[in-house]
Amino acid sequence: MLPKKNPKADLSRNSLIFFQIGLIVMLGISYLAIEWHFDSRPAVDLQQLDMETERIVDVPVTELREKLPPPPPPPPAPEVIEVIEDNSVLEESTIQSTETNLNDKIEVVEVTDIKEEKIAEEIEDVPFVIIANVPVYPGCENQKGNDAKKQCMSGKIQELVKREFRTELSAELGLKGINKIYVIFRINDKGDVENIQARGPHPALEAEAERVVKLIPKMEPGRQRDRAVGVLYTLPIIFEVRNQSI
Repeated sequence: MLPKKNPKADLSRNSLIFFQIGLIVMLGISYLAIEWHFDSRPAVDLQQLDMETERIVDVPVTELREKLPPPPPPPPAPEVIEVIEDNSVLEESTIQSTETNLNDKIEVVEVTDIKEEKIAEEIEDVPFVIIANVPVYPGCENQKGNDAKKQCMSGKIQELVKREFRTELSAELGLKGINKIYVIFRINDKGDVENIQARGPHPALEAEAERVVKLIPKMEPGRQRDRAVGVLYTLPIIFEVRNQSI
């Protein structure tokens, strides 16, 4: 007779259950291993740590001294009043009377030699264009009116310049085209020409212009406020040098 097995003692019957439990446990461990995070912290080098040390500074103890009030100023020295005896004797002054005696004779001095000196009023030079009475050039005496005498004088001076000025001097100097020379001179209170100043493109032309102006004759001086005065005259000399064709 064969012995019977106890069904509770049969382990093969529960092997499937154990397999499932083991599988679940392994899956759980695997999941935890995947999801687990490790913190990566930098390593601390203990040798590089600077330990701050507190420095203890000895502070000297200063004694607080009480400020004493300044000493009072010394008392002022007593004023010494010295009495000087004046033994001088005052001299009595005699007051003279200012009353005149009617019996005294009064001398009367007659002043007869006082002369009045008249200071002549100085009048500056007047330009030719605004002079009240223009200088009278020889040959313009019969002209009536100030404007007519001005035109006559200007015409006479222009004729003198055209007749006496050496225009060929410009060609000799190599100057071409239009040449302009400006001359300023003064007709003094005696009617003479003076203070001639010329300005042109060449010193030789300036000297020639001064030479021609000196040929202006003496004339009657100009007058301003019924007095002979100096008159300033401006004379432009303009001419053109043309090339002559052969």
